[in-house]
Amino acid sequence: MTHAAVTGSLAERLQELGGIIAQRVRNSPAPGTATLADLIRANDHEEPLCELVDNTLVEKAVGFEASVVAATIIRILGEFVVSRKLGVVSGADGMFRLLASSVRGPDVAFLSRDRLPGGQFPQEAYPSLAPDLAIEVLSPGNTKAELMRKRIEYFHSGVRLCWIVDCRSRSVAVYTSPVDVTVLDEEATLTGGEVLPEFECVVGEFFSDLDPQSL
Repeated sequence: MTHAAVTGSLAERLQELGGIIAQRVRNSPAPGTATLADLIRANDHEEPLCELVDNTLVEKAVGFEASVVAATIIRILGEFVVSRKLGVVSGADGMFRLLASSVRGPDVAFLSRDRLPGGQFPQEAYPSLAPDLAIEVLSPGNTKAELMRKRIEYFHSGVRLCWIVDCRSRSVAVYTSPVDVTVLDEEATLTGGEVLPEFECVVGEFFSDLDPQSL
């Protein structure tokens, strides 16, 4: 695994990618030339997971705390979705081809049955679909600009709802567009809105596995 050295042109690209650090950008293939096949190959053989952003392989920001919270959300959301046969819930390695040059893997996503092509489960490694709900759990390497770019891509591609989960403040920012947001603290009740009617969960439940007494 090799990462790109910072040059003038790369510095500009890092800003375009959301002000991320150079260590998250793969050097091979050269930034701006990566393809879907390159992404599949990278994720089949190397860690951490990469996303394809403007034909550039970008490693997902990772953190143990965020991983634990994402797993908790998958459990809570999965129980609701599966019991009602509403669709499927995926994790960070479930990638969606949102744009011709970009493939994203939300930390958690909900894809309704209505979005399954022809009512069938997609067979592609990274299907050309947008989930109804995309959830990002903040890791230390994430930047505000990077998350803004993700939200723009999500909603442009057909995502209807986006949750940004902050482990530090134990809050959830609920986006209904790239900029329209309501922030809920851990005592508030999170709902699924029009995307997941009847879903309700106290925000603090997302962080329950971070408390030693719950283990």
